[in-house]
Amino acid sequence: MGACCSTEVKYKGRRHEEDDLEGKEEEGQQEEVTTTGHAGAIVRFQGSSSYTSMYTRKGKKGINQDAMTVWENFMGEKNVFFCAVFDGHGPSGHQVARHVCHTLPYKLSTVCKENDVAVGADKDWEASIIRAFEESDEDLILEESLDSYCSGTTAVTVIKQDEHLIISNLGDSRAILCTRDNENQLIPIQLTVDLKPSIPSEAERILKCGGRVFAMDEESNVPRVWMPHHDCPGLAMARAFGDFCLKDHGVIAIPQVSYRKLTSKDEFVVLATDGVWDVLTNNEVIRIVASVKKQSMAAKILVYYAVQAWRTKYPGSKVDDCAVVCLFLKKRPLLTRSLSDMSKNVASQLDGADSNLISKDRKTEEGETVINCDITVDPKALDELNRVKAFTKSSRLGSLNRRKTSKDFGGTEAN
Repeated sequence: MGACCSTEVKYKGRRHEEDDLEGKEEEGQQEEVTTTGHAGAIVRFQGSSSYTSMYTRKGKKGINQDAMTVWENFMGEKNVFFCAVFDGHGPSGHQVARHVCHTLPYKLSTVCKENDVAVGADKDWEASIIRAFEESDEDLILEESLDSYCSGTTAVTVIKQDEHLIISNLGDSRAILCTRDNENQLIPIQLTVDLKPSIPSEAERILKCGGRVFAMDEESNVPRVWMPHHDCPGLAMARAFGDFCLKDHGVIAIPQVSYRKLTSKDEFVVLATDGVWDVLTNNEVIRIVASVKKQSMAAKILVYYAVQAWRTKYPGSKVDDCAVVCLFLKKRPLLTRSLSDMSKNVASQLDGADSNLISKDRKTEEGETVINCDITVDPKALDELNRVKAFTKSSRLGSLNRRKTSKDFGGTEAN
């Protein structure tokens, strides 16, 4: 399990300097962007807040087709959060994803206010969400500037107020919850099902509507959805916004909606597109996020690790777009150790680690294969690793001085 440190984040032996990542000038660097939404909600399309962290990065396949948003004070209700990520696909997928990213939360907020639906386990929520999804899908047809015939987007959303969490899913993006077991260890709970045509019930619906489901020879493990008489578009998910060429053939825009009552053991929720889940397990994701000192940096650091995992696991493939939203349920640090314990751990791993060696994959307690994240990183990451040894000693001293000053003056460290 990762641990917090004043100057570094480390996960499975890999390190990078969190402050360096935060201040690094890079292409596509994202600054906080906020606006006012329906009923006075605070709307973010990037940046962070006291309880959220969000970040997206373009892959190597062309324009970034991922989108994300966070609405605080959703529906005009204080401390109600709406979080969502969208993964576009097809020639105009980026436009469809951004359109739905802007319209879906507005539509949902409006529908719920009209029907006076309160956040909770009430079944009225499910009906309102489904209605908002379907109306948002219908709006795409009317938007002449969008070509959504063979383009579309996934969507995974959560609405949170107090102990209530409502999850909606359309496609193969995913939401997970980090919680604690009876031994106080962090464990992941997957909140959504990846709605792909490989699921028997999804494939059955598509086949009944005349669609076809089969995998291409070069991707024998990836079933896709095809039109009845044409070998197109080959959609790798069973539900989506848009993709109207398949709407009469079993692909639907009706989300799976579920409710979960949160407890004091729950720590945070992570929503991400498949650019993250294709290379990192649920266990790896929660451990990476839990190891971050500054919650505002959590999404960016998770994307950083996903990109490195892409280059390691699929060296011949193009890195996919990644979008992440982290919703923290508490403000306190997740993982703490004494400074002396952290210093010993850092020093021993710095002395013993060789970032050029590839070690064998390990198994988690749940039996998932853990991708070894201390292997074959890009030159920039190696440079960061090499700087750590020289920086560690002064960092530990600086951390001690900062903590002493904060304590003396009654201050607290920022999250």
